[in-house]
Amino acid sequence: MNARYEFGILGPLEVARDGVRVPIGAGRQRALLAALLIDAGQIVSVDALARRLWGDDPPRGARNAVQNYVLRLRRTLGPDVVVTDRRGYMIKALPDAVDARRFDALVREGAAASSARDHDRAAELLGEALALWRGEPLADLPAEQFQDVVAALCERHLAAREQWIDAVMHCGRPADVLPELRRLTERHPFRERFWAQLMLALYRCGRQGEALERYREVSRLLAEELGIDPGDELRTLHQRILTSAPELAAIRRGSPGEGGHLPAETTSFVGREMELAETRRLLRASRLVTLTGVGGVGKTRMALRAAGQARPHFPDGVWLADLAALTDSTLVARAVAEALGLRDQSVRSAMDALADHVRDRHLLLVLDNCEHLVDAVARLVQRLLCAAPGLRVLATSRERLGVPGEHVLLVSGLTLRPGGDGGACEAVRLLSDRAAACAAPLRDGGSAAELCRRLDGIPLAIELAAVRLTSLTVEEILERLEDRFRLLSDPRGPGANRYRRTLRGVMDLSYNLCTSGERMLWTRLSVFAGSFDLKAAEAVCAGDGIDRADVLDLVTGLIHKSVVVVDGDGRSARYRLLETIRQYGLDRLRRDGNATEYRVRHSDHYHALAAGAAADWCSPREAEWLDRLRAEVPNFRAALGFCVGRPDRVRTGADIAADLTRTRSWFFSGTLGEARHWLDSLSAGLGPGIRETTIMVTAMKTFIATIQGDQKAAETLMNECRAHELGAQAPPVAYVEGVHALLAHDDPACIEQLARAREGLRAAGHTGDAHMATMFWAMAAAFLGDQSIAVSACETYVAEAVASGAEWAHTWAQWLTGLTELLHGDPASALTPLCDALLRQQAMDDRWGPAWGIETLAWTAGVLGHHHHAAHLLGAAHRQRQVTGAALTGLRPFHLHHTRTENRVREHLEPGSYTEAWQSGASAGDVIALALRVAYELRLRTAADQPTSG
Repeated sequence: MNARYEFGILGPLEVARDGVRVPIGAGRQRALLAALLIDAGQIVSVDALARRLWGDDPPRGARNAVQNYVLRLRRTLGPDVVVTDRRGYMIKALPDAVDARRFDALVREGAAASSARDHDRAAELLGEALALWRGEPLADLPAEQFQDVVAALCERHLAAREQWIDAVMHCGRPADVLPELRRLTERHPFRERFWAQLMLALYRCGRQGEALERYREVSRLLAEELGIDPGDELRTLHQRILTSAPELAAIRRGSPGEGGHLPAETTSFVGREMELAETRRLLRASRLVTLTGVGGVGKTRMALRAAGQARPHFPDGVWLADLAALTDSTLVARAVAEALGLRDQSVRSAMDALADHVRDRHLLLVLDNCEHLVDAVARLVQRLLCAAPGLRVLATSRERLGVPGEHVLLVSGLTLRPGGDGGACEAVRLLSDRAAACAAPLRDGGSAAELCRRLDGIPLAIELAAVRLTSLTVEEILERLEDRFRLLSDPRGPGANRYRRTLRGVMDLSYNLCTSGERMLWTRLSVFAGSFDLKAAEAVCAGDGIDRADVLDLVTGLIHKSVVVVDGDGRSARYRLLETIRQYGLDRLRRDGNATEYRVRHSDHYHALAAGAAADWCSPREAEWLDRLRAEVPNFRAALGFCVGRPDRVRTGADIAADLTRTRSWFFSGTLGEARHWLDSLSAGLGPGIRETTIMVTAMKTFIATIQGDQKAAETLMNECRAHELGAQAPPVAYVEGVHALLAHDDPACIEQLARAREGLRAAGHTGDAHMATMFWAMAAAFLGDQSIAVSACETYVAEAVASGAEWAHTWAQWLTGLTELLHGDPASALTPLCDALLRQQAMDDRWGPAWGIETLAWTAGVLGHHHHAAHLLGAAHRQRQVTGAALTGLRPFHLHHTRTENRVREHLEPGSYTEAWQSGASAGDVIALALRVAYELRLRTAADQPTSG
């Protein structure tokens, strides 16, 4: 295999090829891959796979279904990865390619290290093993399919936790495991081993009374819940604590690594397990590691913790040089020499003396806060690394050093999603811990999570917010976050160090480290919401002191200074500012009086982007446009919000909202309710002299209300369209008139209306709108026309969709083919195109189309006489329609066929049987996967029912 694959089952199923995530399709296909990964490297029989997917009673055709899923998986991963054998199938993967196998290997190595009394190495290996866990194993797959596997993995996870805690305590660090043990005893209250470890850790921290109280707590818990006494281990430990047995005394560590100096931690360290493990890995692999990130993100704290963990591997110690207060770059070498305890009185330079001092030593040098002295630090580090082969350097800086061989690790905010064990995320845990320290315990976890999200998970900001919890509630802090730089300051901070205890002080330092061009670009980029690409940055920010050709270099400089963050999936880079950094830039832009100018530029850029998408809709670039528009939703919202409040920008905003509706962007990237909100808000400010925009906006409002099934609003808006000066003569009005007649009134006249509308739109140059009119014309012909017009219109639309090369259009061409077969041809032949449409829509993350595809499959099942399947599909369609918010009763042709199918099915099923099947469909975790499975069974049964020849 040329490509390197990595598979993850210690959390939601995950596949990466050369570090890039590989999407795996439907639920069954993912479940099949998981079943193969459980026994990676071994042949798994088809029958075993079928039992895993469907239980002990697989449906008819299960073997064929397995083969079909394997075929799709092979197309995605390649035949070298998914191997076929006469006995079954196998995932061929390297020994460390599956995270569960890496976990087991690391745990074995850790256990061996513990047996050899190398407890530091054991703690490190076990910590790396635990860092592989991303949550509940296979959390995105049905629990009943992998219950045995998940239970076994979780038990191994808990056992590894026990071993890691033992190893850390043997390293003489009982305080490090206390937060973890408190969480574990809360989540696993009957696991006595965790209680014993908690008692021992407390005792070794000098908290004998608390250790004894924990014994009373677990004794009471076991008696009340299970009616039993504590086991031998707990009872023996309790007795030894009572007598202060010498063997329980805290372990004191000596050399190696005894030299050096690191400051003691004064507050608890929360989270960062994966980042710490990666830092330790990088220190083993390279000689210079630089932790970068925005100010206040916790680089120093993480570097000190990682250095402390690595101390045993450096016989000559771990040494800290804090350069924060140093302002003269010529004194860097002297400051580092002083930190190392070097007192050289010779005429040599400080750099020469340092090089001689470290030449034969094996030590770790931590250089903290290097960003304002980058060039001088880089020269020193390069000289020392060349002189001393046993030297490792761990630096923290908002800007990378740029030294050859440097490995950069970006330190992000604390995690904002709950942990895999169901506990709070790292950011909320930090807020809770610091709030408790201020005697202001948290009460509302939801609001706390929102506060941490708004603060980007930045530890300094969270700690400063915790201080404010002594006088404000979380909700009140959230209300005041627009003025976060005044709010988040520590009034108790010592004057000499005050700049480091305010959020504004941290941002000011980052700002002052930037060049004049970088500062200018930072403030202008603050008008973007969410992420942006390079073209957008060039269009909005270039000019008035910034050449367009310089924007890339300035963005790169801001990335290196941890101001701009790079996002991307490997195909195109996108950039963003953390909200705190963005607010800082926006404050400065306002103070300079330039905020309005650059928000105008921003809205102009996104006006042009939406217009370009509308003009190029239904082209081979349709899927590319959908991805781009989806990524730009926050910026479109920001542009629309700016335009709503300014009379001179209302037309621009109205054009944006209308063009996004014409591209069907709201179907994919927002909601139709949001589309109506913007169209309503902006249309109110349109003056009488803007006829073309007014007509288009009103037409789009009518279209949305119509397809939502909001008949009352659609009728009112339709009358507004007709009342315009151009009225029905305007192609957009003629188009929505036909759609309204079809969906609201089931009027056969709509066939001719839509035929005329498509010609009018085509003549006006609105290619994408003309294609949509063609689609609704073919839909009207299928629902309301005779066989000849229905088949002819369907063929016309399919030909246009294929010729356009547009994937979204192709999905609707397949759906229309199925609908036409159902109503005017062979219903059994409708199943394949309807399923193909569903698969394509799922691949595009289309949530609107599947509601109607599943509904039409239900009609097909009913016509074919498979009433139980039809009831399942009706329930699944109902569930999917809840996602769209469409009212079926307001969509006359759809409601008519739905009612017919429901009545037919109820006639053939007992009430209880119908309800059970319907509820099963409506409660399915993946309704598209359910619909495809049901359709597959229908195809098998329909084929079996066909008479054989001869």
